[in-house]
Amino acid sequence: MSIYLDNAATSFPKPEAVYTAVNYTLQKYGSSPGRGGHKMSMQTDRIIFDVRERIASFFNIPSSSNVIFTFNVTMGINLALKGILKAGDHVITSSMEHNSVMRPLKRLEKEGVAKTVVKCSKEGFLNPNDIEKEIKSNTKLIVITHASNVVGTIMPIQDVGEIARKKGIVFLLDAAQSAGLLPIDVQKDNIDILACTGHKSLFGPQGTGFLYIKDGLDVEPLIEGGTGSNSESDEMPDFLPDKFQGGTLNTPGIAGLGAGIEFIQKEGLQKIRNKELHFAAEIMSEFKKIKGVKLYGSPNPAERVSVVSFNIGEKDPAEVGNILNEKYDIMSRVGLHCAPNAHRTIGTFPVGTVRVSVGYFNTEEDIERLIKAVRDITS
Repeated sequence: MSIYLDNAATSFPKPEAVYTAVNYTLQKYGSSPGRGGHKMSMQTDRIIFDVRERIASFFNIPSSSNVIFTFNVTMGINLALKGILKAGDHVITSSMEHNSVMRPLKRLEKEGVAKTVVKCSKEGFLNPNDIEKEIKSNTKLIVITHASNVVGTIMPIQDVGEIARKKGIVFLLDAAQSAGLLPIDVQKDNIDILACTGHKSLFGPQGTGFLYIKDGLDVEPLIEGGTGSNSESDEMPDFLPDKFQGGTLNTPGIAGLGAGIEFIQKEGLQKIRNKELHFAAEIMSEFKKIKGVKLYGSPNPAERVSVVSFNIGEKDPAEVGNILNEKYDIMSRVGLHCAPNAHRTIGTFPVGTVRVSVGYFNTEEDIERLIKAVRDITS
């Protein structure tokens, strides 16, 4: 039986309620939300509204109107970065960021935006004081990941949020690896913009995500088009969420996302975190005993999400991943994980690592089979 250990890319399987919500919406509510006064359109409007309300409650967002649906976290980050930063502005980020942050920033640099990348430790830790030291008079925004997709290191977001608040700088958090797994409170954590994807720890389908934008921020839309509102105007509406939601939404996917969040609320965030943390700790503990296995990131599992990156001696990570896949039917992720700067930080560029990322639906047997497979490969 196949073992899926690539949950940092996409969680699998999903709770049954997610599949049910997607299929039911596809079969029963085929209309576009906000595009008509008939009952089917109003029913899809209700689905979108209910999920938006659930998201607002889950992340302590004051008003659900500030929740903008996107097709993934990358779209949300692009919207935020390109909607706020202009020539002459300065932005601060970290060396552990995913390409979803680094590539838009590279583009913006060519358009006159200055960028500072704060170096993290070899374990992936960020020192908030290093962020504060880099603040300039034209610093407009700070953007960091909540947890590394390479080594799982959890960043000190409350400290960074407090620095940003004190200095009057916009704080954008990439919660791709943490939403649904770690507690996030946009008010307590001083988060001005929260970018989340639906298909990872929120248990939603691919093609879903959202962006929270705090009231009072001047952000330009990334996409313009039909919204179902103010149709008489050639310009996008100036109110949320319509200002940022051009085009037809993924209603079945959003319904599935809502079901995923409801599952987390019923199971309990801490219960899910504890189970994944137990598995990650077991993997790390046993890997440390295997000669030739090198682990990356913090040695303390509690300081990371359930992502474990490793290499075996001088073996190419791609070779190890292929053996795990072909011989042991274990699915991992190898290479640079769309985060080359993170691999430069931990010293694994350009070959990368083998990454295993456990999920809530993995079992003890899955973990035991992985450990045995790695022992066999090293022997």
